[in-house]
Amino acid sequence: MQRGLNPANTVFGTKRLIGRRYDDPAVQSSMKHWPFQVVSCGEKVHVQVSYRGMEKAFYPEEICAMLLSRLKQVAETYLGRPVSQAVITVPAYFNDAQRQATIDAAAIAGLKVLRLINEPSAAAIAYSLTISPHWKARRNILIFDLGGGTFDVSILSVQDGIFKVLATTGDTQLGGEDFDKRLLDHLVQEFKKKHKEDLSQNNKAVQRLKVACEKAKRALSSNVRATISIDSLYKGVDFCTTITRACFEDLNADLFQATVEHVERALEDAGMKKTQIHDVVLVGGSTRIPMIQNLLSKFFDGKALVKSINPEEAVAQGAAIQAAILTGHRYQNLQNLLLLDVTPISLGLETIGGVMDVVVKRNSPIPTKEARNFSTTEDNQSSLFLQVYEGERTLTKHNRLLGTLTLNGLHPAPRCVPVIVVTFAVDDNNILTVSAMERSTGNSNHLVITDTRGRLDREEMERILREEEEYREQEEAEQAKAEALNSLESSTFQLKRVAEQGKSLDDRAKRRVLEMCEETASWLEENRLAPKKEYEERKRELEDVCYSIITHFSKGEEMESRCQGR
Repeated sequence: MQRGLNPANTVFGTKRLIGRRYDDPAVQSSMKHWPFQVVSCGEKVHVQVSYRGMEKAFYPEEICAMLLSRLKQVAETYLGRPVSQAVITVPAYFNDAQRQATIDAAAIAGLKVLRLINEPSAAAIAYSLTISPHWKARRNILIFDLGGGTFDVSILSVQDGIFKVLATTGDTQLGGEDFDKRLLDHLVQEFKKKHKEDLSQNNKAVQRLKVACEKAKRALSSNVRATISIDSLYKGVDFCTTITRACFEDLNADLFQATVEHVERALEDAGMKKTQIHDVVLVGGSTRIPMIQNLLSKFFDGKALVKSINPEEAVAQGAAIQAAILTGHRYQNLQNLLLLDVTPISLGLETIGGVMDVVVKRNSPIPTKEARNFSTTEDNQSSLFLQVYEGERTLTKHNRLLGTLTLNGLHPAPRCVPVIVVTFAVDDNNILTVSAMERSTGNSNHLVITDTRGRLDREEMERILREEEEYREQEEAEQAKAEALNSLESSTFQLKRVAEQGKSLDDRAKRRVLEMCEETASWLEENRLAPKKEYEERKRELEDVCYSIITHFSKGEEMESRCQGR
């Protein structure tokens, strides 16, 4: 709704921004289709909106923190106690910087991350628990996770409560939003052809049409055609058209086929044949698209796809189960349940000629630690400069630089003599730490990989945390004020009903209570911006006098004088 009414200030799809730099091709591509403004702050990304009457720029981590804060508030209201820890799911193909940025967002929201787990892995846990996680025989499960903004495929083996991820792949720039965009572009051209008007430059019109496209996409999952009808879409022109399922499938044919190609890659990485997969589990709202299901079923030679779990809730259920395990809950069906995940992207160092020397291969089980021996390239070299990359290409220029590590104070020696042991350690959250040590002297240095060009530094985090606390206090004050206003309004309506329905009240009592209620209602209309204290005082005065009138209605003159002297 907000996307159509206030497009420039409605932010969505932040998962495609978090942990990325402004010059990232994915950011540059996505921002062309967003109605809100994405600007650069050095190499970092800002989302610029109008906030409380002022132009305000937010980091993607801040936007995500707002969502997490809201979820935290909902959970606290339901549980009736504070929530300070969380298990957070991320797309399996999120890289190191994106995972670090997610942890930053949680910190801003006041949450300690117990574990980051991949979304398909969480879905596998949820699915298995609804059947039986303690299969004695090994069962191979393929999780096909196609959501609104990202796509992941993971293959897991489950046996006696142990979930072992064998392979994972995906695309963090493929999902339902892309299908909507294809349909949107098609309808923009149709509007232009029919009415000789180009609405693509009008954000409000585009977003209203995009909302209609999303509804049509959903309708096409159960119907072969859907009608799109929007009054006064652009320059007073009404727009009405019919989209068939066949047309929608044709517009997105290459994107749908790309999902199957990722399935093939996952099977190849896992060293498995498709006949070895026991269950193909659909996760994510976009898996409801019939063509997606048809392509997948056809690829697996007609195998029935698992639709027994809610595709939009499975990931959250799996995260909740993992949280229960990590916090020591002893439910019988969680006993000895263990998740063994993998790192999604290869990690390595740049060597001579800009070649990528892979230290940790993609789909390596985590946590993991791998060491490699390096040496100097010049005589009496006093320091060693290491560049850490992630990616699958042979040359580092095609991969992504994660960070740099310098080992100073090397013992003078001919080139190739010193032995430098470089260790890559990936923890349970898929966060990488790189350390280097000169074997002969014990001289060492280490680096927890943080892409400083794309992530928040300490000072920025501290500033954001201070601002978040201020926002939180403002929101709490506004909420308390809104509750006071609502309480006064509710009390007014209640007293009015009592006066109108009170058979035991005489006419004078009814008239005086109704007069006071009308006076209060008029005051409310003119004082919607009054401070909380005034609402509370007005309510107290209203209730004191009116209940006194109701209680003592039979005292005649005493009642009248009490009303006049209020």
